[in-house]
Amino acid sequence: MAMRVVSVRRAFTLLFKRDHEQRPIAEVVSVEDGRYVSYDFADWTELSAFKKEFEPNAHDWIRTVRFDLVVPRIIRVLTFAKLPKQDVKFNRRNLFARDNNVCQYCGKRFGTSHLSLDHVIPRSLGGKTCWENIVCACLKCNVRKGGRTPTQAHLQLVRSPHKPRRNPVVSVSLADHRYSSWRQFLDSAYWDVELTT
Repeated sequence: MAMRVVSVRRAFTLLFKRDHEQRPIAEVVSVEDGRYVSYDFADWTELSAFKKEFEPNAHDWIRTVRFDLVVPRIIRVLTFAKLPKQDVKFNRRNLFARDNNVCQYCGKRFGTSHLSLDHVIPRSLGGKTCWENIVCACLKCNVRKGGRTPTQAHLQLVRSPHKPRRNPVVSVSLADHRYSSWRQFLDSAYWDVELTT
């Protein structure tokens, strides 16, 4: 089961770490010819040397003083006490990803430098800074709306803002072929199930 997206540094830390009985706490899972194959740190180092010689441009690399390592896409944690909290951070990157860089008033897609974040109900009218009240807006629509509600400005939202159930940046990453191995673990039907404690 997919738990979270981690940095490359964290992934290698997990691969290198041992539990109190000196057993590895994680392993790499690689998709090879449609099959999932597991590797510990030593085996992954060996495989990386092979890939460096025969397919160096097919992978992302981490370079160390003594050797180069292929960046793993899937790390399987072998033991854990509980599922981590699946809360989506409220930040600019996740807001742009949630709205897919589309202005929620005119419906056009823009680069992040041409988008701003808009309070649907302005703060001056008691609007809060939260998932349900912030949307992406192009500069033109944001200026047109000003300090008014969409109704007052004769604008209509393309889609009502909401808090995503999972990190929206992950959905954006799946479009990149390098992350295609994640699809199996991020089935939307599975992730839409509400977890209770």
